[in-house]
Amino acid sequence: MSKLYVFVASVSACLLAQLLKPIGYFVLHNKWDFKLIGASGGMPSSHTALVTALSISVGLTDGFTSNTFYIALCFACIISFDAANVRYYAGQNISLTHKLINDLKELNSMKIRFDDPIYQKKMKEVLGHTYFEVLGGIILGIAVSYLCYIIFGGTF
Repeated sequence: MSKLYVFVASVSACLLAQLLKPIGYFVLHNKWDFKLIGASGGMPSSHTALVTALSISVGLTDGFTSNTFYIALCFACIISFDAANVRYYAGQNISLTHKLINDLKELNSMKIRFDDPIYQKKMKEVLGHTYFEVLGGIILGIAVSYLCYIIFGGTF
């Protein structure tokens, strides 16, 4: 089987995850938001889909007992953990900061200069993923890597 399979399956899982985000949003909110195609966060996790597809694809090509698979698996665990924890809580911190600034603006008894550019900076609040969104990325990554393996059978 061509080693290009690993790359194609991984990138396909990532792209498919990004394309699925507006559909998931529509199901939950009954409106389309196509900006989500290029956004981080949301369902499913494209980071997790990519690294899961990478791990499974390496396992299918090099064997699930190869050192290459174990390296890819460790990489996938770190990325998935980061998506569900570090990046998620960074987004929560940004939300809390926005709320605090808005509350201080309402009070405004403390002579804070809210015209300072730091208060005008737009920050994205959704950076990471819930565990459910990471699980969606894992399932998608596994499905895409196996589907590519079955469909193409090593022809690319």
